[in-house]
Amino acid sequence: MCLAIPGKVTSIEGDDPIWRTGKVDFGGILKEVSLAYVPEVKIGDYVIVHVGFALSRVDESEAKQVFEYLREMEELSGFKEGGP
Repeated sequence: MCLAIPGKVTSIEGDDPIWRTGKVDFGGILKEVSLAYVPEVKIGDYVIVHVGFALSRVDESEAKQVFEYLREMEELSGFKEGGP
C-alpha cells in the first residue's frame, strides 16, 4: 500500500514551475520533491507528497493530525512486536 504523507516545505529551488523542487521536512527527515503540481506553494507551507511529487497544499492543523495518526500507528505496531 502506498501513502501520501504531509511534510513542511523548508526551501525551494528553481524558477520554472515545471522544474521547481523543494526540500520537505517529514518529521526530521528531509527529502527533495518536485513542486510542479503546486506552483503556489511557499516556504513554510505543508504539502501532501506521494512518490516524490507534492500533490497539494494542506492546512497545518490537518498535517499535524496526520502526524499524530502515524505516531499512534507506530506505537500500536511496536506494542504488537514487543507484546506477549
